[in-house]
This record gives sequence, C-alpha cells and structure tokens, in this order.
Amino acid sequence: MGIFEKLKAEFIDIVEWVDSTNDTMVYRFERYQNEIKNGAQLTVRESQVAVFVNEGQIADVFQPGMYRLETKNLPILATLKGWKYGFNSPFKAEVYFANTRNFTNLKWGTKNPIILGDPKLGQIRMRAFGTYAIRIKDPVKVIREIAGTDARFTIEEISEQLRNIIITRLSDTTAESKISYVNLASQYDELSKVIQDKIKPEFDEYGLELTKFLIENISLPQEQEEAIDAKNSMDILGVGSFGQYQAAKSMKIAANNPGGTMGEGLGMGMGFAMASQMGGMFQPGQFQQAQAPQAAFAPPPIPGSAQYYAVINGQQAGPYPDSALRQLIQQQMIKTDTLVWKQGMAAWAKAGEVPDVAPLFAPMGPPPIPPV
Repeated sequence: MGIFEKLKAEFIDIVEWVDSTNDTMVYRFERYQNEIKNGAQLTVRESQVAVFVNEGQIADVFQPGMYRLETKNLPILATLKGWKYGFNSPFKAEVYFANTRNFTNLKWGTKNPIILGDPKLGQIRMRAFGTYAIRIKDPVKVIREIAGTDARFTIEEISEQLRNIIITRLSDTTAESKISYVNLASQYDELSKVIQDKIKPEFDEYGLELTKFLIENISLPQEQEEAIDAKNSMDILGVGSFGQYQAAKSMKIAANNPGGTMGEGLGMGMGFAMASQMGGMFQPGQFQQAQAPQAAFAPPPIPGSAQYYAVINGQQAGPYPDSALRQLIQQQMIKTDTLVWKQGMAAWAKAGEVPDVAPLFAPMGPPPIPPV
C-alpha cells in the first residue's frame, strides 16, 4: 500500500462486507495491518454477523445494523485492550463477517452401496441421494470449531464432513426402521424427518443449523432390481418357482416366433396360460397320477408331431412340440442330459439319447463350404 492509500485509510474507515459469492460462510475483513480508526463506521447487513477478534481471542459480536466504533460499542475489546479512558486511533483487531443466510440445494449421496439386511429381500446393496440446507446458527462457534483463521471459509470446506454424518445416520435409521425396500418410496417424508432430527445435534456442535433434509431417491443395483421385478411377475402369474417362470417366458418366445408351428396368434396369452398350468404341476414321479385329470381338457397332439415333457430346474414342464424344444435347446434350458418323456415311452430318458430329440441339438443351417 502506498503512502496516499495508508493516509486515506487512517482518516476514512468503513468496515463492511458485500458478498459477491454464493458459497462463502465466513469472510475476514482485510485491512492494512488490521488497523481500524477510532469512530470508524461498521455496517452489518441483514443475514450477516460481525465478530471482532483480538490476538486470537473472540471479543465483541455485532448483529445487523450500523455502528460507530467507540469504546462504549466495544466493551469486551476495550477490556481486553485495557482502555479505561477510551482508545487511541488507530487500534488493531481482526473482523470476521459470518454469512447467516440459508445455504440451499446442497447435495448428498452415497459413494458406495450401503449393505443392509432387508426384512423381505434379505441382504441388499442400497444407494441413496438427496439435498439439504444449512445456515450458521452460532458464528462464534463456527469460527472456533471449523473456520479458524481462514480468510475465506466456504461451504465446500465442510460439505464432505457433513455428507459423512448424513450417510452414517441414514444407514442407521434405515436399518432400525425395519421398512422393506419395496415400501421405502412411500416413506421418504417420514424417513427424512427422522434423519433430520437425528443429525441436528451433530450439526449444532459446529455452530450450524440443519434447516432442511430431503431424500430424493433410494435405489438398488440393476441386477437386484431385475430380481425384484421377476419375483413380482411370478406372484402375478401364480408361478411357484423361478424355473416355471423361465419356462413360461420361453413358451412366450416360441409362440411369438414367426417360423414356429405355434403361430403368431398365441403371444403373451400362451406364456401366461402355460405359467398358470405349471404352477400346479406334479413332480416327474407323480406324472402317472397327473395324466388322467389333464386328459380331460388337453387337446390331442398334432398328427405327426411328437409332444415331449422335460424336467427343467427340477420341475416337470411341457408338453412341447419340436419347435418349442428347439427354442429351449437354443436357450440352453434343455441340454443333452435333460430328462424328457412322451406318451409311449416306458421311462424318462436323456434328450441326447432320444432319436426324435437328438437331431434338434444339431446346429441349424447348411454345413460350412469345404475348401476348394
């Protein structure tokens, strides 16, 4: 600073802070050698608090308003300085402005999945994210606990610590609530309120107030979401096992295959009907008892086309025509060692050993052209 600027600072002194940022929480007023003139004007705007610090010790605190800095307005600082009859100009002190407005739309989220025990789904890997808002509740505590002597303390410098507190309390609260993931979406408001009440005392330790906490989304990895969808579909179809559900899906694929003998008209209805029938099927050893009641409504096989039953995932499924068998073979749901049976056979046999079924395992299309 030049001589003119220094002399100007000695005679004209206005202490104020106009915030041009949206992330500054505490700002230290910069002054030449921290010198403040006797009778200087202090302006503290709305959503601000000014804190005077003398040799590292908190002194006077000023709420919003305009002040003339004199001994009567600085009782603590005057005591610290030993000013019995006023003070000479200039005096030295650090002035910190604390921004007490709400800092909104702050993001939180899980970096890695949280492993929890779900009452319905068992162990799950949960991810969550949302927003929160805070404000400075106790400027003195903020300066003592987190800002220190930082010339400009921003929200980014404390956000990581706050995020860790949020994730920890979210994990605890979700586990203690015993609410299944499938029901969490309807409990976001209630869960947010509980977590906010749990976090508030910890934010208070830093001089901060948590004014808003929101959960935007809780999700699972894609594979777990797909497993839940499959389970819901099984419940709707009345299918008793995952093998029967997969078999029903295969029948739908076969029915929608334009080249298959089932035709295009069967579609989704065929798959659902087969799933419903499979839900009440018996095990392979009980087939003879099940055959009589099924004969009352099952249509006869198409002439010249064999209808085979198969054991898929330990469950009896079928009967399937050749086109459906080929689809299941291509999907590797029926292999050469899969047990199959049709009317007229004395017992179940491996698919690769049945003359009518074994050719279906051969690759489709002509053989490769021999080298010239």
